[in-house]
Amino acid sequence: MSSAEEKSLPFPERWPRASKFALSACAAAVAELVTFPLDLTKTRLQIQGEAAIRRDGAAAGQEAPYRGMLRTAAGIVREEGLGKLWQGATPAVYRHIVYSGVRMVAYEHLRDSVLRRAEDKTFPLWKAVVGGMSAGAIGQFFASPTDLVKVQMQMEGKRKLEGKPLRFRGVHHAFLKILSEGGIRGLWAGWVPNVQRAALVNMGDLTTYDSVKHFLLLNTSLVDNSVTHSASSICCCWQCLFWAGSGCSGNSC
Repeated sequence: MSSAEEKSLPFPERWPRASKFALSACAAAVAELVTFPLDLTKTRLQIQGEAAIRRDGAAAGQEAPYRGMLRTAAGIVREEGLGKLWQGATPAVYRHIVYSGVRMVAYEHLRDSVLRRAEDKTFPLWKAVVGGMSAGAIGQFFASPTDLVKVQMQMEGKRKLEGKPLRFRGVHHAFLKILSEGGIRGLWAGWVPNVQRAALVNMGDLTTYDSVKHFLLLNTSLVDNSVTHSASSICCCWQCLFWAGSGCSGNSC
């Protein structure tokens, strides 16, 4: 293909990996912003319980300020304002842009160029498992600094409840402070268990989605469109709910 013909192609066809990264990152960022209030209320409830136990003792029996997700969210809006439901969303969005973008691009590269599909376009389950685990591990490794900052920023709420001074003025200040105190290696503190967890989560997540999608394409009259992707996503979410019910925590979808 000549350079002129290549330039006339749409961007997704000229740069498939870059377009995949951009679309995955945008989708993950939107999903994180929509669901972030749930994550915040969950964290507030956890911090509230820990602070109450530390302050009054485990058997104090005093009534907690918030009970339940909806009451917690309503209390935050009433006392602190609607915008506080998205306090700390910036590092979470950064994390998902890196994590989701890298893992999706890595999985497709492993599937198409390293592990390779069979001649009939099928992709054996064991290869999907290897590709999903590897892609999840790679994505989490690159996202570890943003994940660390996200957790550190969430812990600021705990320090505030305990009456301690805040350590960070914002996301970028948190990055710079962690970097100055621990160096480059400090940004990857705790990366090993995080990478292991991401590998296991994506073993079920990406493997289920890709396997169901290709099964539908090869064995039904469905084509590669939004209907097929939606059906595959539903199966993936059922798998995520199964793991959540079995004790797996975190946002796997």
